Amino acid sequence: MTRPLITVLGASGFVGSAVLAALAERPVTVRAVARRPATVSRTGRADFETRSADLTVAGNLSAAVAGADAVVHLVLDTVGWRDADPLASARVNVGVMRDLLDCLRSSPRRGRPPVVAFAGSVSQVGPVLKMPIDGTEPDRPQTVYDRQKQSAENLLKQATGAGVVRGLSLRLPTVFGGGGGDRGVLAAMARRALAGEPISMWHDGTVERDLLHVRDVADAFVAALDHGDALTGRHWLLGRGHSKPIGEVFRMIAELASAHTGRPPVPVVSVPPPADAPGTDFAGMSVDASAFRSVTGWRPRLPLDEALMMMTRALAESAR
Repeated sequence: MTRPLITVLGASGFVGSAVLAALAERPVTVRAVARRPATVSRTGRADFETRSADLTVAGNLSAAVAGADAVVHLVLDTVGWRDADPLASARVNVGVMRDLLDCLRSSPRRGRPPVVAFAGSVSQVGPVLKMPIDGTEPDRPQTVYDRQKQSAENLLKQATGAGVVRGLSLRLPTVFGGGGGDRGVLAAMARRALAGEPISMWHDGTVERDLLHVRDVADAFVAALDHGDALTGRHWLLGRGHSKPIGEVFRMIAELASAHTGRPPVPVVSVPPPADAPGTDFAGMSVDASAFRSVTGWRPRLPLDEALMMMTRALAESAR
């Protein structure tokens, strides 16, 4: 039998690298596509091919997804996260999705439309009155980044309704892991703690976040590919199911860094926020992922304390 072909766009990124690792033991062919060469396993069951390509350039995307049975869309420009240069970030965050769907629309194929799994964000929901969120809330995205994610997700849902693809969106919470490309706040503060610098926060530490290790995120994408028919046409929330105050998490990181360095834990301090800090930085987030779990059976495997320890260890080793 012919192996299913799965194209991973953004394969060299933080989440993309973890998805490649999760697919390595599957009897599939994986086409890993990114600007930078992706690192792939040659010892598992999967067959890998790698392609270096700028997916904003005409023609590159068509070749990347040709013949694919499934596409995992992880391409991301984080410039828009802080509302800087929204036109440039939109070319990546929205434009690549539009081009992808145009490619698939203009390339008729026998059999069923390909599955397209997209990485959205739980913050797309915008302000909410109560937690946890479960995906049934009306979306009111507040930042440029969230509006771009929403636009790309809507394009995917429209193409799904037209029968072009079997699309689904996994909305991610705060993702961490400490591996290459982890530019998240937890990794940033762990690097500071390992360097002996204070950990800072823009509030009193009571703001809560739902935190998910990147390996659990990768497992969720693999589960989504396994259940594409049941998930198609909707967005689904990922999360641990309970949130933690950021101040408490930062103090855990300070203790873990201390265990590596042999120095006393660095202080966790509150500092004034910058004038352009978005309101989402001061809003708590807790996610009920039971809808996705009921379909796929997925649940986070790594306890939070173990996941934070793994992140800190990975960052300490990479700094040597």
